[in-house]
Amino acid sequence: MFHANWLKNRGWAAATVALLGLYGLLVGGCASTAVQAQWADPQFTGQSLRGATVLVVCNAGATAVQRICQDQIAARMLMSGIRPVMATEADLSAAEGEPIAGNIFAAARRVGAHAIWGATIAPDVTVVSPGPTIGVGIGGFGTSGGWHRSSGVGGGIGVGVPVGGEQVNTVYAADMTLTDVGTGRLMWTSKITTPASQDITEQVTQLVEVGMQSAQQARYL
Repeated sequence: MFHANWLKNRGWAAATVALLGLYGLLVGGCASTAVQAQWADPQFTGQSLRGATVLVVCNAGATAVQRICQDQIAARMLMSGIRPVMATEADLSAAEGEPIAGNIFAAARRVGAHAIWGATIAPDVTVVSPGPTIGVGIGGFGTSGGWHRSSGVGGGIGVGVPVGGEQVNTVYAADMTLTDVGTGRLMWTSKITTPASQDITEQVTQLVEVGMQSAQQARYL
């Protein structure tokens, strides 16, 4: 009997360790903002934008998130020797039946921009606690149309552990693009995600920073 109980307890202990290990891997996997996918047109790789004017366009569901995104990108560009120009509300709107891309390219040409830096920021996964909850988002983030033709769907994993009561954390994702004004061609694009959090400002900051680092590695900055 003692031997059977010992084996049973040992089995539960092993299962607990395995579950904690899996949980640790999930938390570790979401512990930092990371590039999930990246693509660059070889024709433009290495063409630095230092000293050039770049039109900054941010799309977000909330105006506050859009403004934070624009400010963060502009500040980071100035550090890299790039002159950022913000797209206006008029640039981001179009007459009925007309594509917004026409307004964006017109605005870019008007200010003498060499390229358009676009960022679409949206929730990817929502995690509701109490209890360690794993939420998998499929199709929670996507883009279509815009100043270039693109579409995408992303998924992520977020883990939230509450201290007390219900807690809602959100994984945010960003689809960043760099488009050449002269040819209208997509130069570079990157999909980035953050870990689950309630601090949206910090998430946007991290998305922009990692996106800029990604573009820097491709020698655009």
